[in-house]
Amino acid sequence: MNSNGLRPDNVRKAMFNLPNQLTALRLLLSVVLFCFIVQGYYFTSLWLFIIAAGTDWLDGYYARKYGQVTTLGRILDPFADKVIVCGTFILLAATQAMIETPWGLRAWMVVIVVGRELLVTTLRSFIEQRGSDFSAKTSGKLKMVLQCVAAGVCLFYLSYETPKNDAPAWCWRLMVGSVWSAMLLTVYSGGVYVRAATRLLRTE
Repeated sequence: MNSNGLRPDNVRKAMFNLPNQLTALRLLLSVVLFCFIVQGYYFTSLWLFIIAAGTDWLDGYYARKYGQVTTLGRILDPFADKVIVCGTFILLAATQAMIETPWGLRAWMVVIVVGRELLVTTLRSFIEQRGSDFSAKTSGKLKMVLQCVAAGVCLFYLSYETPKNDAPAWCWRLMVGSVWSAMLLTVYSGGVYVRAATRLLRTE
């Protein structure tokens, strides 16, 4: 029995519940997704990305509805989100077709995405260790949605662009618009978290 009165086997069942299993599946799908992107199978990668991103909504919904939120899930879920989004952006920015695309995804944009995630994660860890609440903001949630949309649209664009280089103009415009919108919201949401952290630290 542990301090909560649960047997070890029940503790394991609570930790590896369905929401956490879905999160682990998302990590596994991320690895498969990255392999397909490297091989240039962009349309297949798009569907893998959609399925993996869908598990993010599903595990959160299930955990909240059935009261299966766990400490493991609180750690693993955002980690899986960062792996799939940052990893997809890194690989897309290194794609020759994307490098040659005017106003497309660039390496410096990926640096902003990764840097923002590292900054917010560091701030959250520091502030919550001091006993203050630093939960997700609306801008942060919207940022995640827009980043997923941008990554998906980039994969869709590349499925047209390679190997025939015949992506329609509307697809290019959609890709550029989604990428730059995601970058702007990434910067803005990072500023929101920095301001929130500054206010919390000043009141201590």
